[in-house]
Amino acid sequence: MRSSSPQSLDRRFPGNEPHHRWLKRRPISSRTWTWLLVLSGLWLGLDLFWSSSTPAHAQPTEATSNADASHDATPTEEGHADSASDEHHEEHAGGHADPAAPMLLAIIIVLFLAKVGGDLFERVKLPAVLGELIVGVLLGNMALLTGWHGVDFLKAPEDEVLQGAIEKLELHHEEELTVEEREVLNNPREHSFYQAGAILKMLAAIGVVLLLFEVGLESSVKEMMAVGISSTIVAVLGVVAPMILGYVVGVLIIPKAGWQVHSFMGATLCATSVGITARVLKDLGRSTQRESQIILGAAVIDDVLGLIVLAVVSGIIQQGADFNPASLVMIVGKAFGFLLGAIVLGNYIFTRPLYKAASYLRGHGLLVVTSLVICFGFSYVANLMGLATIVGAFAAGLILEKAHYQDLGHKENIELEEALQPLSAVLVPIFFVQMGIMVDLSSFKDPSVWGLAAALTFVAILGKQVCALGVTEKGLNRLAVGLGMIPRGEVGLIFAAEGAKLKVAGEPVVSSGTYSAVVVMVMLTTMITPPVLKWALLRGDAPAPDSSTDSTGTESHA
Repeated sequence: MRSSSPQSLDRRFPGNEPHHRWLKRRPISSRTWTWLLVLSGLWLGLDLFWSSSTPAHAQPTEATSNADASHDATPTEEGHADSASDEHHEEHAGGHADPAAPMLLAIIIVLFLAKVGGDLFERVKLPAVLGELIVGVLLGNMALLTGWHGVDFLKAPEDEVLQGAIEKLELHHEEELTVEEREVLNNPREHSFYQAGAILKMLAAIGVVLLLFEVGLESSVKEMMAVGISSTIVAVLGVVAPMILGYVVGVLIIPKAGWQVHSFMGATLCATSVGITARVLKDLGRSTQRESQIILGAAVIDDVLGLIVLAVVSGIIQQGADFNPASLVMIVGKAFGFLLGAIVLGNYIFTRPLYKAASYLRGHGLLVVTSLVICFGFSYVANLMGLATIVGAFAAGLILEKAHYQDLGHKENIELEEALQPLSAVLVPIFFVQMGIMVDLSSFKDPSVWGLAAALTFVAILGKQVCALGVTEKGLNRLAVGLGMIPRGEVGLIFAAEGAKLKVAGEPVVSSGTYSAVVVMVMLTTMITPPVLKWALLRGDAPAPDSSTDSTGTESHA
């Protein structure tokens, strides 16, 4: 009996021992099985959707031909034809009978691919936002790249066109309908407000509000006031110089575009992504270094000034020909007044009493719900004042301090940032993918778009190097400060998204080519910053406070 045990067999046949150990040490891991199941499910879903998407595109033609063929049919025959048509539609509709089904499929595709793309970029030490953005570019241009229209439903319809067509129909002005409006009305499913792409666009709008709210939470008014003169000067230079350079590039390369586009390009270049720079500094262990403190402080002030610039430029563009210098003063006063009012009045009159009242309520999730009420409330008020909703979200995050929600946080045993993470993990990637979907790769057939993208990237880097002149302390690494202000990242995409919404007389101010060039600039500046900032900080030109330094200012190593 003992000879039949595996142990005795191993002792009798020692030659099989290595193979036996290999079988023990090389099983198929659970992670491998998980990926196989996920990929199989994704392939099956795409295959089913692919097969069901082709008849959908042919439905308008089939419907028209069937209607023409059955025009002279008797009522009985017409009834049978209608029932047969309904059965045919139900057969091909499948899960699309529920309006929520395409939306759920869209969310599955966007979130899964966004996380995979973000993971791939993080593995090569690049920000995950780039992976999410590139995933959106691929999804938005799938028909152009492969000829497959299966993911076209992820694109948001032109809601302004649909709204204009509805208004003309309500006024019985059918003869005024344009060709584009007639096409929208002939394909109501593809251009409905309930279309999956339209819902994704709304989710992305909520995601960017949450993103700016979190950016505001990461800083406070006290920190902004304590960063010193250098950070303030660096921030001001980092806004003024890129804006002027961006406007000049627009005038030189696309002079016929108009001053609205040139102003938008200058405003977009003002942005600085504090999150990407902070991640690099943290990975290098240089967050406490004086240069790092100047960069982070300046980036926060840069965001505030950039949002004000964006509000001012948007207001001027929307006024168009009616603009006058007096209105500029009103717009600037409105932007500064809102931020100051939010900081002073909102801090003591709105947030403290609201958190106090919520602490007396019973239930779960009161901390995050109360915080979202504040965030969305400030965003709505900002929109009422003619400002972007993201300005209100940033102001809401800026004024909130732990002292406001400390009691509610202790009651639920959770921090506000931690409570917001599940929402951000779902909605923020949708925003970045949506920004990528809006990029039209066919616009790059025009060589001027490549030239515009290259020129914008160059002045985006050059403009932030002017920031180095604002460092007043001696012996600091000015090059590192300038390089740390380069990345536009998510903030640049937010500015680009706001600019893409601007319209004058119903026409978009920014063309698809200009928007695509701006996105390329954002991607390149975001990819360049981590390696060059690491090189600048490690080249040994500046002292590091968290390590011993000698009298010459160079870092000494034990």
